[in-house]
This record gives sequence, C-alpha cells and structure tokens, in this order.
Amino acid sequence: MEFKTKYSRILGHILHAYGQYYRMISTTHPVTLTFSVTGRCQSRCKTCEIGDYWHAGKFADKPDLKLDEIEKIFRSLGKIYFFNVSGGEPFLRKDLPEIIHLAVKYLKPAIIHIPTNALLPKRIEEACREILENNRGKEYIVPFTVKPSIDGIGKKHDDIRGVPGNFNKLEETIIRLKTVEEDYPEFHLELGTVISKFNLGDLDEIEDYVHNLGVQSYRNEIAEERAEFFNKGKGITPSAEMYEKVMARFSAEIIRHLPEKKSLTKLTESLRLVYYDLAVKVLKLQKQVIPCYGGITNLHLNFDGQLWPCCVLAYERPLADLRETGYDVQKAIRSRQAKQTLRFIRKRGCYCPLANQWYSNILMHPPTLSRVILNYFFIDSRKKRK
Repeated sequence: MEFKTKYSRILGHILHAYGQYYRMISTTHPVTLTFSVTGRCQSRCKTCEIGDYWHAGKFADKPDLKLDEIEKIFRSLGKIYFFNVSGGEPFLRKDLPEIIHLAVKYLKPAIIHIPTNALLPKRIEEACREILENNRGKEYIVPFTVKPSIDGIGKKHDDIRGVPGNFNKLEETIIRLKTVEEDYPEFHLELGTVISKFNLGDLDEIEDYVHNLGVQSYRNEIAEERAEFFNKGKGITPSAEMYEKVMARFSAEIIRHLPEKKSLTKLTESLRLVYYDLAVKVLKLQKQVIPCYGGITNLHLNFDGQLWPCCVLAYERPLADLRETGYDVQKAIRSRQAKQTLRFIRKRGCYCPLANQWYSNILMHPPTLSRVILNYFFIDSRKKRK
C-alpha cells in the first residue's frame, strides 16, 4: 500500500471519528479493531485470570465465534486500519489463518498484529507462514507483526506466566520467528513486557536480553486491572511514582536507539515516547488527561460475540451482543446500550492507561500528535548532528 494511500486512509478514519464523537455521524468507521478470537489459554498468569477461567470451564457457555459468524461481522464493519488479534491465546485457534484471510478480505487492514504466550512454537511458525503466503496472493501485502510476551528471564518468566518451561518455549519461538522474518520482509518480530509489581526489579535484565537478540521492536505496557482479565482488585499495577521512574529509563533507551530504527519502527517508538508520558499522568491524576475515543476509534470484538468499547470496560459496559443483532456492527452501534456506554466515556466516567486506545487518542488530539512528529524528526536530526 502506497504511503499517500495509507495516510489518506487513516485521515479518513480520524475525520469520521470526530463526526461520530460529536454525534454528527451515526455509523462507525474505527481506526482499530481488536478481536479476542478465543477465551482458551494455557497460561496461568499472575496478571490475568483468563487462563484460570478457561481451565475452570467458566467459558463453557461462551463458545467462540465461528468462521461464518466472523465473516458476517467483518462484512458489516468495513475497512479499518489496524487489526489486532488477541485472546486467550490466538494460536490455539487452528483456523487463525482463515480468520486473517477474512480480515484482509473485508476489513482491508494496513497492519495486522498478534500477541502470543509462545507456548506453541511450531504451530506459531507454521500459522505465520500460512498467513504470509495467503497474504502474498492479495492485491497488496499487509505488514504483519507477532509479539511474544517476555515478563522475566528464565524461571522468573515461568513463575509470572504460570507455566513451567515457558521461557524455553519462548526462546524457541523467537528463533523460529526470526527465520520467518528473514523469509518475509513484511513480517516483523516484536517482544513485549507487561510491567507489574512482580517484575519491576527485572526490567534492566529483560531489556538487555531483548537488545542482545537484535529484535527491532520492544514494547511494554503497564499491568492493568481490567474486566476482560477478571483481575479487578488484585493490586497488580505499580504505583504511578514507580512507573514514572521505569518509563524515564525506557524512554531514554528508545531515544538512544531511535535513529537506527527502520521508518515504521521509528514512528511507533516516537508514539510510545508520548504515550509513556500520558500513562504516567493518567495514573497520577486518575482521570482522562485528553479525551478518550473508546468505542469510536477503537472497537473490541470478544470471542463470544460481545462488542466492547475497550477491554477495560469489557463485560461491565459492552456496546452490544452481535449474536443478538444479526452480526450487524452498524446496527449495534446505534443501539440504546451502545449510546449509553459511549456517553459514559465521553463524560469521562472512566480512565485508564490502555496503550491500544491511547495511541488512537493521541492521533485524535493535534497538540499531542505534534509531539510525536517532533520526536520522529527532531530526535533523529539531533543524533545525526552529534
């Protein structure tokens, strides 16, 4: 997809979002769709209880959406920009390549992203290769990123993720995905850490490990208490003061390595620098520090057909159940329930540092977006002068 086409598309999404936010437009045309493709997960993470719920059989009455249902939903939604796949563990769905095929056909995303717990190295590699081969048969090749989780080194990672031997599986997954990256230029391997009270003292070690691997992109986000994770009241989130110290160090590392990054990675890293500052402010002030466009720029489709504004509000304030609205997203977004939830967000009834949503909020807020642009150009030029 050409540069101008990409950015004219995202501008169209932004303009539509303004119209929807100010109630001049009743349809939805989100920048980002996150799809939790399954509630199944082998992990028993200290920061998330989805795996515990699945192992206990608590999702028995919430079957995963089938391919024909997914196709109806995607067809009703139309074009998006970012397609984030989530879970549970996405690669437990053997039909994941077919889901991505439907997304490319109907949603026509500019970027596809999938996180993973890295417990199925061979299946992850095979699914990625199948997705990439299918992708190459389309009218344009979509950049595709996969992000294995790394929350510690060795046994510490296994302890936080709740599965003995997980770190060894992670290392195998990284090796396999690096070969995929060599074979497919459109594929990007990332690594990601959830910063919680369980690993605050290990972040230097994790970061050194990642940089020594030569992985281009490393991202982190703060552990949150979300309705999606069934972890409300667990006290997993670091204090604002501790998070600020950690982010100051991470930001310094990003700035140091920014000039050597490829253009797409450099842009996302410039965005993260601004996000880290905003996340600290949200935690300190405990309120939205710029307007939130949850349910407008971003939608979250759960594995059981519920449509959410975000994974933080999730089951507590859904927009609709698409299995009850004929799988029609546009009809769902006009429902009374959806309007009530969007009004709650617009009136700043909630706050959170959710990275996925805040990246979109930054795009929608010109003064904050200008800081991203300055990071992208100014930091690079400053480094070159030295």
